[in-house]
Amino acid sequence: MSRYDAVLLDAFGTLIALDRPVSRLRSSLRTRLGLELDEDRARTAVRAEVAHYAANCRTAVDEAALAALRWECAGVIGRELDLDADRDLLLEVLSDSVVLRPFADAAPAMRTLARRGVAMAVVSNGDCSLAASLEAAGLRAEIVVDSATGGATKPDPAIFRRALALLGVEAARTLHVGDDPEADVAGARAAGIDAVLLDRWGSQAAGTIASLAELEALVG
Repeated sequence: MSRYDAVLLDAFGTLIALDRPVSRLRSSLRTRLGLELDEDRARTAVRAEVAHYAANCRTAVDEAALAALRWECAGVIGRELDLDADRDLLLEVLSDSVVLRPFADAAPAMRTLARRGVAMAVVSNGDCSLAASLEAAGLRAEIVVDSATGGATKPDPAIFRRALALLGVEAARTLHVGDDPEADVAGARAAGIDAVLLDRWGSQAAGTIASLAELEALVG
């Protein structure tokens, strides 16, 4: 018998990541505007856009609100780089730059859990398109609870409880995996859920894993 009936997974930094956003931004600006941008300025613009998205993704509760957020994010890039371009062009630059890729261990780990009969849900701070974004990246979960439509933002334990209710499982029989000590580990534990920190590039401290491939052993 498995130790857990369900596993909750964070999305960004756990299942998916931005694919070379700095180089993509530079390439897009070169192609669309004939602008050669140095790497440091591109990195600064990407960080500002990512920070704005992270702070406001919970507002994107439907398609209209998501479109408004994308306008804002495109505007952040424009302001950071002092670009003289209309918003439609800036949106195209944003679209070129923000491409999600799955981590190599994500799909195999999810298939292993499914084969073991362990229920899964993604619980992540993100906008209303998160489920579609995951599927486009080749990843599909039974349940996707994002902060925009889930009624709470991690580390609020309410978002984890929402996932438990949708899956019909008990907190004590559930494990959450994510890459943020506060949002993922502290938030899940506040909901009574076991949690483990995914530290892909860290020191492998006690209580962490370096890869989702280690999930099978944790589930037992």
